[in-house]
Amino acid sequence: MGDEVDGHEFDRSRPSLLTRRLAALTGALVLVTAGMAQADDDPDVAAGKCQVIKFCVGVGDDTDGSGGQARGSQSDSGDSSGSQVKCRYTKIAPKPPAEHPAWKGKAPEKNDLYFMECSDGGDNNPDGFIVVPEGQPPVPQVAPQELAQRAVDSMTLLGPDIASPRAAGKYTVGVPMWMWVNQSATTYGPNTARASAGGVTVTATAKVSKIVWQMGDGASVACNGPGTPYQASEGMAESPTCGHVYSKTSAGAQDAKYQVTATSTWSIDWQGGGQAGQLTEIRQTNVQVAVGELQVVR
Repeated sequence: MGDEVDGHEFDRSRPSLLTRRLAALTGALVLVTAGMAQADDDPDVAAGKCQVIKFCVGVGDDTDGSGGQARGSQSDSGDSSGSQVKCRYTKIAPKPPAEHPAWKGKAPEKNDLYFMECSDGGDNNPDGFIVVPEGQPPVPQVAPQELAQRAVDSMTLLGPDIASPRAAGKYTVGVPMWMWVNQSATTYGPNTARASAGGVTVTATAKVSKIVWQMGDGASVACNGPGTPYQASEGMAESPTCGHVYSKTSAGAQDAKYQVTATSTWSIDWQGGGQAGQLTEIRQTNVQVAVGELQVVR
């Protein structure tokens, strides 16, 4: 059975989702201003009927379990770009006071306030308040995670730009091979891009965290950096950061060359829309390498 609070019925058995979210999202939705009653002066609050001063009822334009519709309006919307995240918008009526943080400094007399609940059917369930010019419908929201992926897609991340070993190079069994890559925004990073939608902007920064080299002879070499360029002064020394020594020639391999594959792992940090996270992208580059034996001249 509902209680009467400020002229609206308040269902104790099913508290409004919006009322709970209001309290959770703002920390404590108790606005103590000169124009508002104090908790100990309000009989409804003192009686335990309401935990938010004067504003606890009437903001939840929620659909009750019996199929009835509370005051206000709702709409469901997906994203036309193909997002799996579906959002529901509930208009807050009556409007909260101008001092309420959900307005984000915007004027209530010129704007409407909506509560947004989104879900992708799994663990991605963003929610929050959005402010919309008065009389206009809320713009379908895009999850920050999806905006982060859009930003990454715009970067055109590529596989390693292999500087060594070179396809035209001649390499020798038992002689240390130094592997390294050229560094650019699209092949190594850092690479930064932004994506925006529905008033939310996400910034993503990508950089290669490691490169794994499959050498074609069954060996795998993991390098945490771009490698060190070889200098003639190093002689027969092994690379201090990324290298390999072949123990047999490539004569038995296809086209008498080893197929070398360099696989880079792009680690991406993103933030925006009140959220932050990480993404991972994988890219590859191949090169064929001929490895022979040292010829002794007598």
